[in-house]
Amino acid sequence: MQPRLVAVAATALILVISPTAASASATGSDAAGRPMQYRNLKQTAADRAAQARSFSSKAKAAAEADGEEGEDPEEIAEQAEQWAEARSAPGIVAPGAYSAAWQQQQSLPHTPGSWTHVTNKPYNSDDPRYRDIDSNSSGGSGFVTGRVTGLAADNYGYVYAGAANGGVWRSSKGGGHWQPISEKLPSPSTGDLRLDPRGRLWYATGEANTSATSFVGTGVYVLSNPRSGTFTPGTRVGGTELESTIIRKLRFIGNTVWAATSSGAWTHSLSNLHGPWTRVFAPNPAFLAGGASAADPSAPYKNIANDFAADPKDPSKVIIAAGWRSGDTYNGFYTQVGGTWQRTTPAGLPSGPGDVGLVTFAAASDGSRLYAIEQSPTQLATNPDSALGGIFVSLSGSPAGPWTLAADYHKLAASGSALTDPGYMPGIQAWYNQFLQVDPANRDHVWAGLEEVFETTDAGASWTTPGPYWNFGFPCWNIDPAKQTGDCHQTTHADQHSVAVGRDHGKSYVVVGDDGGAYRRPVRGQADASGHATDWTSLNDGSMDVLQYYSADAGRDRHGLAISGGLQDNGQSILRPGDRVMGSNFGGDGGDTIVDPANGCNIAEEYVYLTIWVTNNCAVNDGSWTENPALATSYEVAPPDADDGLARFIAPITQDPRNSKVWIAGGQHVWLNTLGYAIRSGEQWTSLADLGAGHVATAVATSGGLVYAGWCGPCNNQGFTRGIAVGRTDGTGWHQLTLPVDGTLPNRYVSGFDVDRTNPQHVVVSINGFSRKWTEGPGAGVGHVFESRDAGEHWTDISGNLPDIPANAIRLVPGIGGVAVGTDSGVFFRPPWGGTWYTLGRGLPTTTVTQLKFDPYGRLLVATHGRGIWAFSLHR
Repeated sequence: MQPRLVAVAATALILVISPTAASASATGSDAAGRPMQYRNLKQTAADRAAQARSFSSKAKAAAEADGEEGEDPEEIAEQAEQWAEARSAPGIVAPGAYSAAWQQQQSLPHTPGSWTHVTNKPYNSDDPRYRDIDSNSSGGSGFVTGRVTGLAADNYGYVYAGAANGGVWRSSKGGGHWQPISEKLPSPSTGDLRLDPRGRLWYATGEANTSATSFVGTGVYVLSNPRSGTFTPGTRVGGTELESTIIRKLRFIGNTVWAATSSGAWTHSLSNLHGPWTRVFAPNPAFLAGGASAADPSAPYKNIANDFAADPKDPSKVIIAAGWRSGDTYNGFYTQVGGTWQRTTPAGLPSGPGDVGLVTFAAASDGSRLYAIEQSPTQLATNPDSALGGIFVSLSGSPAGPWTLAADYHKLAASGSALTDPGYMPGIQAWYNQFLQVDPANRDHVWAGLEEVFETTDAGASWTTPGPYWNFGFPCWNIDPAKQTGDCHQTTHADQHSVAVGRDHGKSYVVVGDDGGAYRRPVRGQADASGHATDWTSLNDGSMDVLQYYSADAGRDRHGLAISGGLQDNGQSILRPGDRVMGSNFGGDGGDTIVDPANGCNIAEEYVYLTIWVTNNCAVNDGSWTENPALATSYEVAPPDADDGLARFIAPITQDPRNSKVWIAGGQHVWLNTLGYAIRSGEQWTSLADLGAGHVATAVATSGGLVYAGWCGPCNNQGFTRGIAVGRTDGTGWHQLTLPVDGTLPNRYVSGFDVDRTNPQHVVVSINGFSRKWTEGPGAGVGHVFESRDAGEHWTDISGNLPDIPANAIRLVPGIGGVAVGTDSGVFFRPPWGGTWYTLGRGLPTTTVTQLKFDPYGRLLVATHGRGIWAFSLHR
């Protein structure tokens, strides 16, 4: 994750750094000739360290008075919070909402036709064609896919991978040649994946890595024959009690499976899978659903269980690690005494509320060692370098200890890490990145995952970094397109989440899962003199497309189409006619994207927060810009709101479908560019309207000189406000529509518009979140799709039989008429005749749809946040 820092909570350092400013001011000889994402990180680290040194209570108080506060100093936290806001504001969502929507969807008829999978090809983040200034190509991650948050492996060559929002996949070859095995389930979000002692595969839904309520699940499923079977709704263990939760860990202790969730600790029998789960621990039950404080804004963070460990001599003695990453009074360790759970203080393991944030345990197979990674809320709030409290070991194997410190972030930084600069060191995202695994054959051999992969063979006395963050800062790196990553070796993608050890034909290997997919190496692998592995194999061969797109667009190229898309932590992908492999032409996070329909190599892509880059040659470059900066073929053209921090994490940009020279971008202001893809500077944007202090655009659309801009502010459930501004591209006629809280248009997040190309007064809008049946908040209302024929003065609810599910994107279908809407569970279509909604076609996997566009061939192009890009022809 290449960070843009945002303000953190009231007790934390307030560090606000614009990505544009960081790009412009990056200095230092070690950054010269390196890609922009490396310079960004170097500058970010320097700025964090400098601002932390000069930070004062007076300055903090002033910042708080200005309303500068947030959850965390990392982009991924901001992204998670904003994702959740869009789906929950103006209140909170009651359990069962997603399952009810799933049931509604199953009853809908389908239109004829099948979806075409567009991105079913390998994606090379080191593609030598795209060595431009804003690309991460040559960093060393190689072939990548989306975030893998669960892994399991057996002793017969089978590996199982669970993706953040892409379901479960199986490989019989130690990884690669993947097959999906959870296509029939309502939730594709992976919290954990485990093989139990009987060889059954357990799938916990609801990703917990962000500790946000973004990717909730529908419970836990078990597969008795994982080498050949597939999950179905009937394989769920228990009832609805674990719906609408996130699940971080499953642990098998004796004849019991334990689940660490956002609603406390739960247990179930391993021998009898019938009957409900039992909640055994909830530190703050008043904040649970139905409790007296359930509507409190902090309720989702008041009952988080993170992991469990058991005494190897007495498995009935279980310790629970509980707590919210940013700190709370209940954070700590708990054991059962006399039938009640009480705080405990394991000897040598920091145990106060400021010490215990996210915790991961790992035990040796014989019980003689127990290890723990501990993220510190105090470190997160006060230390600009790292949020890591430490990696600890209990040499007795007992959770009671005594524990000793095996590594702090300084020790890890000195062990071959790529993150050695103050302000950005190992564990900076320890609240998001954690895995821990003990070699089943060696109690002193351990792998630890933070941003990087670390390894020890002596119980933590010494460490190496077999999987560094990237290779850009190492002497072996160069940008030569004839090499993957200079003279360095392949590494893993950054940001580690899952790990498993498996065997095949007597050979043991370790598999790690991160923001770039899955990677494998031998358990006793080889490394260079710096401790960096020389034998990683990427398992991302294109067969497991779980890429998490925010956007997609296409333009004509080489007698075909060039298709581009912006991705979570995997930059910008591009697929050109004849390509067997997709390339990455921009790095970092890829946000919104627009492409010239007449020339697919004219591309504008957003990094995040409205930091827009443009290229006119698909960003094809051999790296010669490192010697002559004038040879770079990508140009930063961010509007001023990017510099001033006045935009959403993924801020909206669009172009007039009738004139690709006319662009609209939205932050606090609505921005106009009339130079199209010839723009070269952020100063060439014109401000059309100010949406108001504290307001930021959530959706923009334009056609025929008329502009629509949806906004929110505040955007969370603490005073949520939304609105729509309308005006012309010549700057005249701008006004706010009258949208009363209890009016026709619900008081929820405005997620998308589309304007009739033949009549700009005709507009449709999609509304996120859930209707008032499920959302406890003022004016939540009913419906998700609304239509106006007088430029928004009056609206008609056309939701009809559409499932009550967050709607993220909308398109009027040119030519044949009708409306298509993209939601958190798929795409639906309402034909121009009648008012019935249909599931559009067959073959689109269940996952979140984030954007809809029509390509130059008239196909509907769909960006999904977990299953790649798909296309459907409505003109049959």
